[in-house]
Amino acid sequence: MKSLLIKDTTVDERMQIVKEALGGFGNCDCEGIDMDDMYDDYIFGRRELADINREFSQQHAGAVKAEDREKQSGCTMH
Repeated sequence: MKSLLIKDTTVDERMQIVKEALGGFGNCDCEGIDMDDMYDDYIFGRRELADINREFSQQHAGAVKAEDREKQSGCTMH
């Protein structure tokens, strides 16, 4: 598997990585979180993907559940 680090990827590659990872989310807003904007810092080389995900997990641990997200916002994970 190719490295996902900013230093090893181009902006276009990072856009594709995020697009593929979000697959089922599309352009929706889940639980007040704009999933597209959430990864802008990674796409534009400001923060690593792991750091963004870690911060999200710390902020929302136990608060966001997939089944609740599907019921409330219509977002689904594929």
